Amino acid sequence: MKRATILIADDESEIADLIAIHLEKEGYRTVKVADGAAAIRAVQTQDIDLAILDVMMPKLDGHEVTRQIREKHVMPIIFLSARTSDLDKITGLVIGADDYMTKPFNPMELVARVNAQLRRSLSLSQPTQSSNPVVEAGGLVVDPDKRSVLLFGRDIELTPKEFDILYLLASHPNKVFSAENIFRQVWGESYYGGGNTVMVHIRTLRKKLGETHHPIIKTVWGVGYKFNG
Repeated sequence: MKRATILIADDESEIADLIAIHLEKEGYRTVKVADGAAAIRAVQTQDIDLAILDVMMPKLDGHEVTRQIREKHVMPIIFLSARTSDLDKITGLVIGADDYMTKPFNPMELVARVNAQLRRSLSLSQPTQSSNPVVEAGGLVVDPDKRSVLLFGRDIELTPKEFDILYLLASHPNKVFSAENIFRQVWGESYYGGGNTVMVHIRTLRKKLGETHHPIIKTVWGVGYKFNG
């Protein structure tokens, strides 16, 4: 079986080496680069399965690298940053990162998050005997096989996690999902205070869907969220 290849982009060589040691012990192949431009080249020339990006890098920062990756790829992206504010985390998630860890970090926790992201990515890429149903409601068409979203015929570009949240809610239109439930099902891992992460993704999802007086995703106060198509 092919070993997954992890891109590690960090200009602090000690951190990159530490991450590589732990990932390689887990059986992964690693590619290390020291700046954002080199990260883009690695993604373009090698078969990268997941990217770990430092936010503050020379030439191109992690945010710009993520924007360029997201134009053509759906690989999981994990941000590493010394910035700890909620605003910084929200910015990273809105741009398209799947996870965000602050420095200093526990290398074993990072490995666990890599494992979880790759399990999720692999499950989405596996063919199934019967396709999941396309959801159509109120001008919205969500196709899980094509990973596409149309709203009144207009293509809506979503990150992988935004798509997963929308499809989860849209395919259960009468069910209210708590933030914890959404996190467990979409991220595929134990809930570790991911309520803010879910809230940020819901917020950006609503913005992309252009919701006004009739929200497609409705907040049920004190409980969670439901599809309101």
